[in-house]
Amino acid sequence: MCGIIGYVGNMPAKKILVDGLTSLEYRGYDSAGISFFDENKNIHTIKNIGKVCNLKKLVDSDEHSSNCGLGHTRWATHGNVTNENAHPHSAGKITLVHNGIIENYISLQKEYSITEGERKSQTDTEIAAILLNKFYEESGYDSLKAISMLTSLLVGTYSFCVLFADRPSEIYAIRKVSPLVCSKTPIGSFIASDLTALISYSKTYFVAPEDAIIKLTKDDIKFFDLKNSNELKVEEKNLNWDADATMKGGYKHYMLKEINEQPDALVNTIMPFINNDVPDFNRIGLSDEFLNSIENIQIVACGTARHAGLVASYTFSSILKMSINTYVASEYRYSEPLVNNKTLFVAISQSGETVDTLASLSLAKKEGANIVSVVNVKDSSIARESNFNLYTNAGPEIAVASTKAYTVQIAMLYMLFSRVAFAKGKMTLDELKIFTKNLIEMKEVIKETLKVEEQVKDIAKFLQHKNDCYYIGRLQDYVSSLEGALKLKEISYIHTDAYAAGELKHGTIALIYDGVPVIAISTNKKVHEKLMSNVEEVKARDADIILIVNEDFNYNKNISKHVIRIKNVDYRFAVFPVSVVIQLIAYWTSVERGLDVDKPRNLAKSVTVE
Repeated sequence: MCGIIGYVGNMPAKKILVDGLTSLEYRGYDSAGISFFDENKNIHTIKNIGKVCNLKKLVDSDEHSSNCGLGHTRWATHGNVTNENAHPHSAGKITLVHNGIIENYISLQKEYSITEGERKSQTDTEIAAILLNKFYEESGYDSLKAISMLTSLLVGTYSFCVLFADRPSEIYAIRKVSPLVCSKTPIGSFIASDLTALISYSKTYFVAPEDAIIKLTKDDIKFFDLKNSNELKVEEKNLNWDADATMKGGYKHYMLKEINEQPDALVNTIMPFINNDVPDFNRIGLSDEFLNSIENIQIVACGTARHAGLVASYTFSSILKMSINTYVASEYRYSEPLVNNKTLFVAISQSGETVDTLASLSLAKKEGANIVSVVNVKDSSIARESNFNLYTNAGPEIAVASTKAYTVQIAMLYMLFSRVAFAKGKMTLDELKIFTKNLIEMKEVIKETLKVEEQVKDIAKFLQHKNDCYYIGRLQDYVSSLEGALKLKEISYIHTDAYAAGELKHGTIALIYDGVPVIAISTNKKVHEKLMSNVEEVKARDADIILIVNEDFNYNKNISKHVIRIKNVDYRFAVFPVSVVIQLIAYWTSVERGLDVDKPRNLAKSVTVE
């Protein structure tokens, strides 16, 4: 959510800033802008609402040259989508960009008598710029002291990057919760909200520590303690992605590329943790003795990651015979959860920066829970706050709609919980080996499932003009329905809901009308006949049925308009081929409707504000 890029060096800064913002578009935004020192050491700002490509036209028509500047893509929180509210913001000698939310900006405005006449925007960020300019003057133009004075007042989350008008060729930054990474290269120093903006320039990077002031010059990056301005030592890390991984690789959209990357992503995720044909987490400290001591499991996540948690809950509650609860992260810490030192708290987040999940983790940690993170980004905030890290090794996921991250999150949870089951004597060694073998085989099952794409295109053509759609399923298929509905609504904008099929007659069936699409998923033989009875109910009310079904199951061949048959696998693993189908349905429906698949409206890839 929002993107930041900063550069100071020997190369043309304006191009680097615009290219950086382009690489950050996937995070979601509604306006964009850059500020830079020109050849006369004056700061210029160019910003507009809309896409980065529109900003690029304005930048290209600007005649000034620069080697130092900041860029930002804004996702509106405070104030409408206007040029005035777009970042960067300036006040006096200060020009800055900001990710996050300043919760107490109204009280600060009142306390420091900031009038509406002093403001050019409706944003919380501009209050920070005005105050930083005030403190810069009061400190005798001491940049470190001024930043310290500002942040001591702020309540909320933030990452700031700042230009001081009288300090050309310098960039300052600080963060709290909202991420920043930086990199020192032969052509200069970079700072950004995530690694995708840096990957073309460097294979090494620094994770900005919280509450440390960062100073970037063309030759160096320095970190200073916020309280006393002492210089800090920060470890430089190696980047394990390459630039090609963030490119489309011949696909029209990142989402389609990432759907097709799932077989390899799954293997890359699970194989590092397999030893002697079974999952083994000893190398990260998760011993069988420790796992056996766990008395309850709490999974906390948002959106698609939460659905991955629900799949694991459905699958393993009956195996482990213990409480596995999956919570909405934004609700968790306000619900007074029951957590103690026998709780295994599992935080799931592709980015590792999801602020609600991070806040929930902090609460559980204070209560003594043992924290395991399932994240895709090394050294992310959630990873750093966890006791144990399970990295999903899916590579960068650029499309806003999560695909490969979802399947590898499920795979990692299956690995972890099957080992818990073994540690607790709920699975024998032979059973664990068979379970692991089935999981590894999902690579080939997913590859086979990708071949249904032509069938899915026909379904998309049918769906493209529909206003409503419903997914139904039972047990794990209900969770797949939730995920399918989320995918379809977020990138096609078709109103789509998911329901446990047995709940239809308790009110939901009132929504069924002539011609409304109902996508029914059936992969569990135990409830197949009951699911098909529910399908008959909606068919009797003239719904148009799309059936996703195990290839070995019997059903009324005349009941559905479209059928996708998936490979016959153990129902616990059917979620993998089903996920591919529902992802393709969402993707091709969005394409048929002529929409921006990778960057759906109003959405951000990484949600770093509550």
